[in-house]
Amino acid sequence: MKNKSSTIKRGQAITFRLPSDTPDHILKQLQKIKEKEKRNFSSTIARFALEGVKNTLIKDREAITIPLPKQLTPEQKSWLRHSHSEMLIGTIVYELLQDPVKATALYASLNSKSNDLDQSFDIHELQKAEKQAKIDKTKDDLDNFDISQLYEEEKQEEKEEINDEADGTELLSDFIAMMNK
Repeated sequence: MKNKSSTIKRGQAITFRLPSDTPDHILKQLQKIKEKEKRNFSSTIARFALEGVKNTLIKDREAITIPLPKQLTPEQKSWLRHSHSEMLIGTIVYELLQDPVKATALYASLNSKSNDLDQSFDIHELQKAEKQAKIDKTKDDLDNFDISQLYEEEKQEEKEEINDEADGTELLSDFIAMMNK
């Protein structure tokens, strides 16, 4: 059974001794931080210590860094630092990576103007129905396609090309005639 007095809690003071083999440049940097931070020195060192522990955890498990599109408010940062929030976000990201279709549906529902989640998912069903209608219309167009009309259009284009070539030949012969004068 664990001893309750040895359990670390939030807000608890922790003291530690610097190792005797700490390099001089680290000691100088710690001294600069102490002079700069004064009374907030312990808070700054605590942030460094927590960052180091966090990096150790990251090395032990899969972790990713995700850039956010906008700056977070202090309340949002506080919410993110909570272990339950980290676990929730990690689970969501993992699920989205497992099923990308679900990710796009979720993103679309977040971007829709609807407050009702079910209604925003209905938008996706509507979009699917519209795509199917376009496919059906294309199939109908192909079924009603008249090949003789295509043949007539092709003949007309050939006649236009011949006329254009004749005009080009006349221009060229006129130009040569002018040059010879």
